[in-house]
Amino acid sequence: MKILLVGGGGREHAIAWKIKASPLCTRLFMAPGNPGMAALGETVAIKADQVAELTAFAVKEKIELVVVGPEDPLALGLVDSLAAKGIPAFGPSREGAMLEADKAFSKRIMRESLIPTAEGKCFTSMRDAINYVESRNEPLVVKAAGLARGKGVIVCADPVAALDAVRDIMEKKIFGAAGNTIVIEERLDGPEVSLLAFVDGRTAYIMESAQDHKRIGDNDTGPNTGGMGAFSPAPLLTSALQTTVEREIVVPLLDTLNRHEIDFRGVIYAGLMLTAGGPKTLEFNCRFGDPETQPLLMRLQSDLVEVLLACVHRKLDRVTLRWDQRPAVGVVLAGEGYGWKPDDQVRRGVEINGLDAAAALPDVMVFHGGTAMKDGRLVTSGGRVLCVSALGDDLAQAKKNAYSAVEKIHFPGMQYRKDIGTK
Repeated sequence: MKILLVGGGGREHAIAWKIKASPLCTRLFMAPGNPGMAALGETVAIKADQVAELTAFAVKEKIELVVVGPEDPLALGLVDSLAAKGIPAFGPSREGAMLEADKAFSKRIMRESLIPTAEGKCFTSMRDAINYVESRNEPLVVKAAGLARGKGVIVCADPVAALDAVRDIMEKKIFGAAGNTIVIEERLDGPEVSLLAFVDGRTAYIMESAQDHKRIGDNDTGPNTGGMGAFSPAPLLTSALQTTVEREIVVPLLDTLNRHEIDFRGVIYAGLMLTAGGPKTLEFNCRFGDPETQPLLMRLQSDLVEVLLACVHRKLDRVTLRWDQRPAVGVVLAGEGYGWKPDDQVRRGVEINGLDAAAALPDVMVFHGGTAMKDGRLVTSGGRVLCVSALGDDLAQAKKNAYSAVEKIHFPGMQYRKDIGTK
């Protein structure tokens, strides 16, 4: 079948790799794709947020399945646009994508579903937000309610820092229009884990667990980022805890979405904090996580296209996922300034060397996130440039394999965490 994959980051490179491995895929288009994905199919010069152009292309090429990677086209209603033309798509409708695109909406859904989460309030007025913060005396978290590419969260040690965060987001617009509405929450304590589930509108199938590393620096220091690496499985999310999450978070969420007649077929991503009082939900995303997807799909042995089709055609209850029992670790290599500077100030256009040597190592895949071709050379084009992912007989070996590959890759200003898989 002819498949169109929308997106061009590290997550989409990993998805394209698994789609290409399926005997069901006869032709793979990727819009816009990236240089690493180009070897897997045909890249198309259409940006992921160009809904009308993507829909027209899918109609023209008689695409039989569209797989939407990033959150932006989902929030813009790409799946709805494709459905109007009779084209099946893996991903939620615009309403379903609001779980990620509007944190205020997500918070209301969590309250209605009685899902364990941090106490918090939503604000559209900076003065009201400031008055609220001034009435508190505990650590707080300030979030831009809109899409901010995983970086719209400021964790504050005290109310003074929270006041600065409110002004930065609502007055200085450091996250742009995403900060027109903010959510202020109590700060939860505990380790974070990620739980992803395939969903077909009625049934949820929990994937293997993963743990992301959001902070830019080792030992979880520095600013939050879109993610500096991940590993799977996450030993902290035991089978008992996973059962609790399924019962108290995933199933109630799906029930509430159905009550609201919100059609959700795709991936639900729950960012969880394992507190002393049990798992609590930090956020929901409406797509595969990045960089969790890279190590997760390294471990997936089932035919991904079969699973995607089962979600689209509401047949997920007939699927049994098979996983490699070996752990996987993914290490993000980022450009100079990433995490510390605005995206448009991150260093770009520098040549990348050593990829062939890294990819030649056993049980290693190098997924492109922010790369481009310039004068026949592979160069950096984004903040998170590559995700070096590896399998190992145990977590320590997977980590060793990943970092052995990292050592073979070089570009000016390259930065990465050296403790992925340690905590």
